[in-house]
Amino acid sequence: MKNPSTRLVFDYWDTLRGERSAPERGEIEPGALRHALADTFVLENEPIGPVFRLAGTRLCALFGRELRGRAFTALWPDVEAQGDTRRLVQTVMDETAGAVAGLTAHTQNGASVHLELLLLPLRYRGRTHARILGALSPALSPDWLGLDTLDSMRMISLRMIWPDARALRQAEAAAQDKRPKLMLLPGGRI
Repeated sequence: MKNPSTRLVFDYWDTLRGERSAPERGEIEPGALRHALADTFVLENEPIGPVFRLAGTRLCALFGRELRGRAFTALWPDVEAQGDTRRLVQTVMDETAGAVAGLTAHTQNGASVHLELLLLPLRYRGRTHARILGALSPALSPDWLGLDTLDSMRMISLRMIWPDARALRQAEAAAQDKRPKLMLLPGGRI
């Protein structure tokens, strides 16, 4: 994860979930995400697919409209990309895994920007497959923000964050502690 907003949202989500695969929606405190709130969103799983329940102000400004109530997949202009996005969201919910994607986007006037997308599963009243916490943020705030809007996006990289990744990171850290250390002995040439 490269963007500060993405890292902040992931670290907060990871802390909340503890040993669980996903935290409850009710545990999310917006104040804890205040530095990334403009880039965050919550998706609700509807029969038509994922729909924005909440969307941050900078996210709405990137697209030039309020996103609440709109289909998440509608952010992608072509049908194939919409299907890929729908399958990605379904995988996040089915596997209770996170996803980090790199996107390249272009505005209506041809400017380009690189974005980072984060999708993290949430439980809602004990139910899985209910909500997703996410972030979509540019590495740097574009100078055209508020003057131009995104017209097209394309995914250029994807990494899944599997539920057992925390255990794997802890095992790697423990293995590093058991490695032999470099030891210097006093002495010299004879």
